[in-house]
Amino acid sequence: MQEFLLYSRMGRTDGNFGSLEGAGRLDVVYQCILTSIFKSQAHRQDVVFHAVLGGPPKPPVHIAVSGGGLRDARVDERSWEGILRKVLGGGEHPGVSMDGKSLQALVRERHGSGYKVFMLNDRGEPFADAVLGKDNLFVLGDQVGLSRNDEGFVLRYGRKLSLGREKYLAATCIDVINYLVDTRG
Repeated sequence: MQEFLLYSRMGRTDGNFGSLEGAGRLDVVYQCILTSIFKSQAHRQDVVFHAVLGGPPKPPVHIAVSGGGLRDARVDERSWEGILRKVLGGGEHPGVSMDGKSLQALVRERHGSGYKVFMLNDRGEPFADAVLGKDNLFVLGDQVGLSRNDEGFVLRYGRKLSLGREKYLAATCIDVINYLVDTRG
């Protein structure tokens, strides 16, 4: 199982917003959902995307999107704006869940379940050299990034992993990781 965890420091934690971009850049969350779960005319059944939102009014909020359970979801931003608004407002959508887990709780939980934890960082071990597990959790920050405290916490359970010296958008990192995992077989 491949899982991606995006920490969105400013992501709004309720459904009261006008647009994804204006909701603490929930558009970044939407883009990461697309690249982690969707492929041409199908969902990745063995992928779960997590977003931990740290914005107002009541952080943290954890949203999980399961490729295997997702139903009735298109790839356009307007559809996902509606899904996220509904879920953050207390509603339900097949394959999408919400709770109050923090970044640290989620990392600790996955590590305790046998997942290998990797934090994306341009100064980490090259992806080509990494020994992946059967179950992997890839941790990324949004445009603001993880705090030093959160980085230190994640590194107690895992290691830094690099896609190169350039810094890429979180959604691009997820897309590249999916490609690299796919090509490894």
